[in-house]
Order: sequence, then C-alpha cells, then structure tokens
Amino acid sequence: MTIEPGERNGGVTMAADDPGITLRELLGALGGTLVDLLGAPAGDTVVIRSVALVDASDLALETDSRAPTLDMYLHVGIAEADAVAWLRDMVARPSGQRPRALLSKTAPDSPALRRAADRAGVAVVAVHPQARWDQVYPLIRSMLDRSRSTPGAEDRDLLATDTDLFGLAQIVAQNAGGMVSIEDAHSHVLAYSASNDAADQLRIQSILGREGPREYLRVLQQWGVFDRLRQTDEVIDLPPHDELGIKHRLVVGIRRPGAGGASGSGVLGAIWLQEGERPFKPGAAEVLRGASAIAARIISRSLDAPSTEALLIQRLFGARGSGVDVPSVASALNIPVTGPSAVIGFALSADSPAEQDLSALGSTMRLHASAFRRDSLATVIGDRAYVLLPRYQSARSVAAWTRQLVDQLESARALILRAAIAIPVSDLTQVARARLEVDRVLDSTAAAFPRDRITTLEESRTAVLLGEILDLLAARPELHDPRLDTLLDYDAKHAASLRESAEAYLREHGDVRAAADTLRIHPNTLRYRLRRTADITGIDLDDPADRLLLELQLALHHRPGRTPQTGG
Repeated sequence: MTIEPGERNGGVTMAADDPGITLRELLGALGGTLVDLLGAPAGDTVVIRSVALVDASDLALETDSRAPTLDMYLHVGIAEADAVAWLRDMVARPSGQRPRALLSKTAPDSPALRRAADRAGVAVVAVHPQARWDQVYPLIRSMLDRSRSTPGAEDRDLLATDTDLFGLAQIVAQNAGGMVSIEDAHSHVLAYSASNDAADQLRIQSILGREGPREYLRVLQQWGVFDRLRQTDEVIDLPPHDELGIKHRLVVGIRRPGAGGASGSGVLGAIWLQEGERPFKPGAAEVLRGASAIAARIISRSLDAPSTEALLIQRLFGARGSGVDVPSVASALNIPVTGPSAVIGFALSADSPAEQDLSALGSTMRLHASAFRRDSLATVIGDRAYVLLPRYQSARSVAAWTRQLVDQLESARALILRAAIAIPVSDLTQVARARLEVDRVLDSTAAAFPRDRITTLEESRTAVLLGEILDLLAARPELHDPRLDTLLDYDAKHAASLRESAEAYLREHGDVRAAADTLRIHPNTLRYRLRRTADITGIDLDDPADRLLLELQLALHHRPGRTPQTGG
C-alpha cells in the first residue's frame, strides 16, 4: 500500500452511535513494539472513532476552524515547529472540537511538542522510528472498522465467529502459547498478539512493516514452506535458526472457505506462532488449525464487504437506506456540503464483453476521477458506476472529461460505455436525486446508443419521458391494445406487411407518397394495405387519437427485451 500525500488519507469516520475503541485498547492492540504512550492529559480511556493520516500540506486545512476535527491524527514528515503550531491552534477550539490523540515519530525528541499537546489536552503517542506508516495506518483503520461488531475481550471465545483478527491473535496466543502474527497473502501483517522480550528480530521487523532477514526467507523458500502453505491446510513446524537469531515457529495457511485444492487457490494469508520463553502448549497445532478457519471467515468477510468509506459514499448516492445525514457524511469524507456539483453515471453497453468486472470498473473510475479532481468520489451501485465532482459547475469541461474517459476506456480496455451527466447539482443533499436523474437517462437512452453516448436529461428528455411512459404501459397489461396483436397475427399467418406499412405511414406523418418511397412500393399499394389494416383492427388511421395510441403500442412492441408476439 502506498500512502499518497495531500489526500488526508480517507479520514475514516464512524457514526456517532458506534462504540469506537478506547485509546488504551487501540494502543494495547498495536503493542509496545510499534507505539509508546508518552502522555494522555485526558486519560487513555478517550474513545477513538476517526483517524486521518496527514502531511505538512494538510495542516493548513486542519487549522481551519471550519474543518471537521477527527479523533486521531498520524503526523507524517511534519517538522516539530509545524506540529507545535498546529497544536497551539487547537487550543483555541472548544474542547469537544479538538483531536484526542496524535501519533508521531518526532514526539520523543520534542519536549515543546509534548508541552503543546498537554495544553491542548491531546494524547501523544510515539511511533517506532522504523515503523512504516503504510503499516500503521491500515492497522488502525481496520481496528476502527471492526470495533463496531467486536465483543468485549472478556466475552470472546476461540470458536466465536464475530471476533476480530487482533482478538483472534490474542486468543491463539493464550491457548497455544507463544506470540502470534496474522499476515495477508502478500506477507503484510494484519494483526498480532502482545510481544515480550522473547520476540525475535523477524517478528519485530514484521510488526514494524519491514521485511524479515533475506537469508531466512531464502531458507523458507528452500524448505518449500511457501509452496506448502499454498497447497495444504497442514500446520508446518519450523525449527529455530540460531545463526540468524530466528526462534522456533509453527505456521498454517489461511484459505478462503470452500477454496479448491489447486496450488495457490483461495490463499488469504498465514498465521505464524513464535515460541516464547516456554515451549508451545499441548495441542498448539490444533489451535492453529481452528484459528485458520476463523481467520478465513473474518478476512473473506472483510474482502467481500465494502469499507466504511465506501458505505458512506454509497449512502450519499442514495443507496443502503434512506434518511442519510448528509452534513455528517460530508464531514467524514472531507468534502464541502454546499456549492454546485456534478454527478455522472456510467453503464456498460450491451456490446461490452460479458466478462467485464464491475468492481474493476469502479476502481478504474476512481483512478481517472481522482486524476481529474482530487476530491472526487466514485462508487459502483448495482450494474452502474457513479462519479461525484464536488463544487463543479462547468458543464462543458465535465462533458469533455467524460467523453475523453469513455473513448479512452474503449480503446484501452474494450469497455463500451454510455454516460449521463447531471449538472449543476445544487448541493450534496441533491446527490441522491441526481443519481436517480442519470439513471432515468441511462434507462431510456439504451436504444439510441451509440448516437446518445454521452448525454443529459435536458438533451434526452423526449427519450426519457417516452421511455418512462412505455414503462408504465408495460407494467399495466390492461393498457395493452389487443388490436395490435390482431394485426401481428394477420401478418404472421398471411406473410403480409401491414404492420410495417402502418409504421412507415405514421413515421412520415401521413404522407402516403413519402411512406411508399421508403417501402419501395406504389402509393396505391400502400393505400390498399392501410385500408386492410383499418378493416382488420378497427383502427382509424385518419383519427389523431387512434394514430397516437397505435404509435405508443408499436413503440412498446419494439422495446428491447420484450417477449415477441406471434408474427411481427
């Protein structure tokens, strides 16, 4: 994972009624290897519900009194003087609008920073200087995401399915003996149990987000450990390596539930158990096997479920329930509530390859939208992708970007897209309504593709309204005119072309000669067919009401996906 500077990295925020996690619990889970609490003027039981990773360019935004304040900040590459000034600005805010904790690698060497934090009532946490921020930040975010559904430690059971990975690591350590690390398929640490003085350098470096000794990794490769983890569910016993200072370990792979036996199939990671001052407890291998199954369910659930930020974005677009508190969601996503914006909806055309992955489409949209505007938001709802461009009202530039993106994806990835734009959207409270507007356009203009590849409701209002009228007709069988079925049946039984002739006549607004030319028949032949149509159906083509009704029924008959009647 790469942390991009200047994006205030997510600012993940939980709902106000979520329990959050106390600073003590969070730091206890991170452990003394990674963090050290230097001071907590308000105590270590303050609740953390939100976190942001910021660099020097973000501090100006955070000192704006109008900007929402999160509970925890991770200061990345911020000079001591800037951090002290930031804390002094926080003193001017009401106590309820100040951050609760600051994580920094410069804190231990800065008495001035600690004094400023004490005056602001902000806890100061020192982060190990070798720790990687792209290791620390995801760990904290994952604990916030999972704290909503995690029971208290005293209620946890080894067989519980609703524990989190940190709780599972601690339970395994208690029941198997030793120290536990749970890693993903790329050997990134997801969770771990408490360490003690018996932790070897491999464990310490892994927790800090650093790679273990290359010599030992080569030994594991030679022993075939990684291949066995991919291929089997067995617990592997690894002897100590005294020369490298590596202690005795057990390891078991984590595989997605229901994954087949093919090499590498469904591999989610591994659980490592390092021996401490005492040997492993009896049955440690059995404990690891059980923990592997539980970890597989937890990780699969996490991979399959949208993140907190993704849920907030979808709620802003009107999905996942109604009654969304837009100001709270905007605050959590760090975007302005006011000011006109643009909402764009994208739909795959019927000509796109069937195997196209919608989640991949959403990721692609996020990349391109972020390049166009850093504060953009993108999501996938159902079979469509949506982009929000906050405070954007230039219809011309939005349309140009959308057209460029559609063309680029078609040439690079064979993605054939249609797009609908709603602009201007007065403020964020109207985003959900704007999404419904672009859906109306996309629903009603499919038949016109590729002519109306990128359009708006204003440009496509006739197609949209006609399409919605036809939707109403399609949903009400009693509004279907049986006289059209009579005409279709006649054509089918007599190999006639009465329907086609009537359609040409209506299309040419009753001009017999023009209609006959399009059909390449004599005008008298067309007049005869029109008389036969009137005789068979009882529809008077000289009557405006009859003509209007017949046009609607014919349009309904030609709709994509309609079950064909006999004939036609």
